[in-house]
Amino acid sequence: MCVVLNPMSNLSIQLTTRLMIMGLTIVPSQTLSRRVISAFLSVLITPLFQSKSVLAQVSPYCQLSSEQITFKESLRLAANNSPEAQKQYEDTLTQHAQAVFQCRRQSWLKDQAIWLRLYPCDAQPGAIDQILDDLVNRGYNKVYLEVFYDGQVLLPVSDNNTPWPSVLRSPGTETVDLFAEAVQKGRRRGLQVYAWAFLLNYGYTYTLLPDRQNVLARNGNGETTVTAIAGGSNSDDFGESYTNQGFVDPYNPQARQDYQTLLNAILSRRPQGVLFDYVRYPKGLGGASVAAKVKDLWIYGEASQQAFLQRANNDRGQEFIRRFLRQGYLTETDFKQIDTLFPAAKNPNSEAKDPNSEAKDSNSEAKDTNSEAKNPNSEAKPEQLWQDEKALTPLNALPSMGESLQQQLWRLSVAHAHQGILEFLGLASQTVQQRGISAGAVFFPEGNRRIRQQGFDSRLQPWNQFSTRLEWHPMSYGVCGDTSCIVSQVQTVLNQAPSGVKIIPALAGDWGKAFNNRPSLENQMQDIHNVAPQINAISHYSYDWQNPEFTRQRKFCQR
Repeated sequence: MCVVLNPMSNLSIQLTTRLMIMGLTIVPSQTLSRRVISAFLSVLITPLFQSKSVLAQVSPYCQLSSEQITFKESLRLAANNSPEAQKQYEDTLTQHAQAVFQCRRQSWLKDQAIWLRLYPCDAQPGAIDQILDDLVNRGYNKVYLEVFYDGQVLLPVSDNNTPWPSVLRSPGTETVDLFAEAVQKGRRRGLQVYAWAFLLNYGYTYTLLPDRQNVLARNGNGETTVTAIAGGSNSDDFGESYTNQGFVDPYNPQARQDYQTLLNAILSRRPQGVLFDYVRYPKGLGGASVAAKVKDLWIYGEASQQAFLQRANNDRGQEFIRRFLRQGYLTETDFKQIDTLFPAAKNPNSEAKDPNSEAKDSNSEAKDTNSEAKNPNSEAKPEQLWQDEKALTPLNALPSMGESLQQQLWRLSVAHAHQGILEFLGLASQTVQQRGISAGAVFFPEGNRRIRQQGFDSRLQPWNQFSTRLEWHPMSYGVCGDTSCIVSQVQTVLNQAPSGVKIIPALAGDWGKAFNNRPSLENQMQDIHNVAPQINAISHYSYDWQNPEFTRQRKFCQR
């Protein structure tokens, strides 16, 4: 075995005799890092073979001891210059993986996951090893690796046939595959690596593509999700930048094809699972955070409008939908004209002839849909103008909002918006599950709220209608100074979820201390366990939040 030492180092002089006794050859060097020398020498001085009993010592949350962590890091630093240290490092990785695995088997918390974003500087030699080692040290056995976010993909330039730019795009990094490296090295450490990907948020870069303008989601004012928030806040409540967002029409075939291309690239890296985030429409700012009328909905893309019109059962129903979309309401003139163009098969007393009807002249908007038609006979129910609950299943989750045509159309519009999300998620998750890989959806417990009598949370996130074959990942990020609101969010999901669904709450915070007015992760997890012992898997958002200084170093290559 050969040890390289700096002959000018006092440490070298003091240890030369000991190393020679151990049969090691001393090789002078003026360039070897003192940090590496010190790390390797500490390995020699530390007992080379720690007992299994020491390696098995872990905390209640399966975190390794400081001695174990220091020992492994010393080996990692020395491994590049010593085959002996490399072998010990590999053996230690196996021992630590086994220790965490055994701990998880005995703990109520079977899976503890962490959300991780990699940066271009993480392509430096040893960077991925250092990060993944730290995750094992903290007791994690799953990693949710962000592979598609902010309009960029964690794919090498040389193998990226998607419409999005690669995260690593500097000269010399064209073939660097951080995603594949993280999956392979994570598996070596006993970590299950999931791919974490945005779903309907394709990013700002996508909105700039000239040939993708028809793919973008639009509201009733013709705005995209980029132009609608122009001049507003730059970020949401969780620090995510609005300026990097760009949502697509879930009914658009090109949007679906582009995502299929991305998924194929993701699955070729063989992650253990795929999690879909942004399974929703954007959250509006201020008053726009509530969708209370049809023009608030992101269903005005060409593909979405065509799909909506096809929900009509006849020409009469289609004309009602077309005018409701265009104007945002129906007038007395509309009813008369449609009666003339497409006479109703039954119910000769149309709403236009009802003196109690809300319908007004062609220049006035119907402000209050509740007052539209007091007479139940004004509804043209017998002819079944459009799809019902059997044909459009999201209607089952929406209570009646009134019997007038205008109220029926509003309910139908919301169901149509929901259906677009559910179809897109269904196609993506089916692709994943056909490979025998787990799929999951991330959502806000409040994302499906009904607000007042006619309004909805603008995200229109129908998580209570997600497939039971998916993992459900509710983002339980409540802020109230204690755990009560966080636990309440988890209970909301448990109350609405069908039996048998795997629910894995995502928590925000840090270990051992409060963070952003949230209790420590330990307190959050324990209180959830106390009220919902059936929960046996939890994730933490995020690694960056737990390591702000290290994250800064990683972002700017300062390690």
